[in-house]
Amino acid sequence: MAILLSDAEFHLFQTLMLKQAGISLSVAKKPLVAGRLAKRLSHYQISSYRDYYRILAHDRQEFQRAIDLLTTNETRFFREPLHFRLLQEQILPAYKNNPARRAPLRIWSAASSSGEEAYSLAIVCAACLGEQPWEIFASDISLRVLQKARTGLYDMNCAAEIPQAYLHAWCLKGTGAYRGQFLIDARLQARVSFAQVNLNAELPAVGMFDLIFLRNVMIYFDKSTKQAVVARLSQKLKDNGWLFIGQAETLNGLQHSLVMHTPSVYRKIAT
Repeated sequence: MAILLSDAEFHLFQTLMLKQAGISLSVAKKPLVAGRLAKRLSHYQISSYRDYYRILAHDRQEFQRAIDLLTTNETRFFREPLHFRLLQEQILPAYKNNPARRAPLRIWSAASSSGEEAYSLAIVCAACLGEQPWEIFASDISLRVLQKARTGLYDMNCAAEIPQAYLHAWCLKGTGAYRGQFLIDARLQARVSFAQVNLNAELPAVGMFDLIFLRNVMIYFDKSTKQAVVARLSQKLKDNGWLFIGQAETLNGLQHSLVMHTPSVYRKIAT
């Protein structure tokens, strides 16, 4: 018999996720919470979600497991192609042709999920910048998806939106036990680092970035969390750096000093 998640219990998880991860769970997410956490109740052989909530209060490892279960990690290679077109046609050529530039180009994929965005950025950088110095830092709150991202190994059906020229140049088709999969080239993997970062907390010392991709994550935040996250990440953006958000997202109603280049693309103009 299925264990029911009461409204009061759901509110506990709503509050916990908002406080710890900045994620706002609407009432419509109640069945998702119940379904994804039910296996943990079975694991502990407990009969209520409230009992499981009590476990989370003192077991950091189990709390991370709950975060992994409740965070949605929808992503794909070359998602929102207009952003990659802007990179290829305008932004990266300007960096490449700047004779005064000495420091490596640094890009942050701030909600990288299982790595598709970070590796898409790496492919474009490799194609546009070649051996010029560049690096990509990718982060997520979920350890589960980060573990997958570090492997650089994906099912072949994930390759549908990778341009064929890039697929042949930077992705290795699996054989034998890896048939039906592909591996991101080791040369690209060497330029990408992954780390767990909670955007809803004080950011670690990750340095400054020329571009930050904060795409399709703010849809899970309430307004106050969006405001705080954008403020934190803006501080990590170099002068004249670029911030990309999801094309279904907006900074309207938030206080910030960024200038909109096109919808979903902003720039931190040097003063």
